[in-house]
Formats: sequence, structure tokens, C-alpha cells
Amino acid sequence: MRIAFLINSYETEKSNYTTTRLALAAHKAGHDVRYLSVEDFICDPDESLKVRVRAPGGTYKTEKTLWAGVKDDGVEERLPVEEIDALLLRNNPADDADARPWAQSAGIVFGQMAARRGVIVLNDPEGLAKAVNKVYFQSFPESVRPKTLVTRHGDDVRRFIDDHGGDAVVKPFQGSGGEGVFVVRQDDHANLNQIIDAVCQNGYMVVQEFLEDAAGADTRMFLLNGEPLQRDGHYAALRRVGSGDDIRSNISAGGSAEQAAVGERELEIAEMVRPQLVQDGMFMVGLDIAGGVLLEVNVFSPGGLGGIKKLTGVDFTPDVIEAVERKVDVKRRYRQHFSNVTLATY
Repeated sequence: MRIAFLINSYETEKSNYTTTRLALAAHKAGHDVRYLSVEDFICDPDESLKVRVRAPGGTYKTEKTLWAGVKDDGVEERLPVEEIDALLLRNNPADDADARPWAQSAGIVFGQMAARRGVIVLNDPEGLAKAVNKVYFQSFPESVRPKTLVTRHGDDVRRFIDDHGGDAVVKPFQGSGGEGVFVVRQDDHANLNQIIDAVCQNGYMVVQEFLEDAAGADTRMFLLNGEPLQRDGHYAALRRVGSGDDIRSNISAGGSAEQAAVGERELEIAEMVRPQLVQDGMFMVGLDIAGGVLLEVNVFSPGGLGGIKKLTGVDFTPDVIEAVERKVDVKRRYRQHFSNVTLATY
């Protein structure tokens, strides 16, 4: 199987990211691994779609050496996209929002083109197109998510905060990693105008009720093909704890990881969001759960499998690669065409 991983750029990618952990699992399983960035698609005058890819230049045992083999010693070639069996879209559009806004949609647009040419693209790019902003979160059942307002008007924000006890979380319409997230408490409304101005600079605001039980800690839980990812009695999940008084539990914002306890409520939430995720072809997803509610649905390059391995001793990356293998085998065996969205969550 030739499997390719789309990243934002070779300059910003790191060897400890989940992407290279997955690539190493594929490499160890004997698959033909390729990398490409959002800059590496080529639509030729004959309307063929090609990609500039890098292949690791040897045999590797660790993520660090594999990534060095790709970034520093990788063999670059230009391939028709049809020569790729599976393309994993592991770029995060939010990371390109400020410096390279043109790159935000590249993975989705060219991913759609690749899928039309018979490549298995994961997650399904049509589904990802729906999820580029936090309004996608509103498509999930009301019973699993906090009360939420989306607006660009300050008076709406103030009214919502007053109606929900004076506390709220304000964050940008797009983004990840906890960037631009503010908590508003009853005794701190003097700063509300500044918060609204800061968040509104980049578009709409998302305002959510403040849940005391969700402040500063959450559980990142992985779903694969719409089901909780588990093996040997262990779930692919970790508990993320914020630093000090920071309400953000994101590891990228300075949080730390602990072993997670996945209970009935977490499994109930996973089951309730499953139909929407399957309908949208979301192969690999990270759910952020706290206080018995769903805080975020991460469909763009969710990370954390390395931390889960350290905490549980279970490496879930081979399970992910085996799931991709099954999709490629199904596509090869059947003559009739299965849509990408069907294959994505098969």
C-alpha cells in the first residue's frame, strides 16, 4: 500500500506529532510511505492531478529518525495522484490562518480532486469542508454540548452571559490549540469589551456557558470509523490538565497529560455523535469531553496518540494503519465504486 500524509509544511512539522507516529507504523508494516505539504499539488494543463512527494530514504525504527529521513534525506518525486492508495489529510487549516490564508483550503480542495480520481482520502474532504469552523459543532445533539451562541455583536454576548449566570467562555469561530480563548467571570466584566474586540478581529465569536467541572481539564478520546478506539481493555484516551489557573487543557497551551478514565457518559457521548461523524466520513476524530459534555470535535489532525502510549503502554498507531489497509483492500476487491465517504468509515 502506498500511503501519503499531507502536512502543513516541512518547516513546522515535528517528529513527535501523531502524523509521524502513524507514518512510522505504516513504514514498519512494510508500506510505501510518502509525505507532501499543502504546497505540493500540481494540476497540469491536461487536467491531471500530480503531487510532489518525499519518501524516507532508508529503514527507520523511531519517529525522530524517520522524520529526519523525510525532511533532510527524503527522495523527492512527482507522482500522478492515482498512484497513491490512501491520502491522510493531516494538515490543520487553523495553523495557516494568519501567515498563509491561501493554504487553509488547499488540503480540502485538492483532497476532493484526489477522491474524484479514486484515491481514498481520510478524513473525507467533503466532510472536512463542513467542519472548517466551529458551527460544525452545532450539528451534534444539543444534549451533549454546552449552550452556545455564535455572533459578531457585543450586545448578544452580554445578553448571553447575563442569561447564563455571568460566566462564559469566548473563543474565535476558527482556530485550535486553545488560541484566543477567554474566560469571562462575574467579577471581571470590565474587560469584556476588550475581549469582544480581540476575538471579533478575525470574524465571528463562539460564546459558551462556563462549566465549572470542565475548567482546566478534559478527556481527549479517539474515535476510529465512528467507534471508540480500544485494544486489550484500554481506550485511546488521555486526560489533559491545564497549567495553573489556565482553563485551557490543550497540551500545546502548556497542559499536561494523565491517564483517562472512560466511563458510561463518555461512551454515551461517542455513540450520540457517531451517526453525524459516519455520515460525514470522519475516519479518525478526537473528542474533547469534560463535565459530562462535549467541548470540541477535532477532525483536523487530532493528536495525542504518543501521550496515550506513554500513559497506557498501548501503541494504537498500528490499529489506525490496519484500518486504512482494510479500506484499500475493499476498494481493490470490489469492481463497483464505493464513495469516498463510505470507505472513510467502513
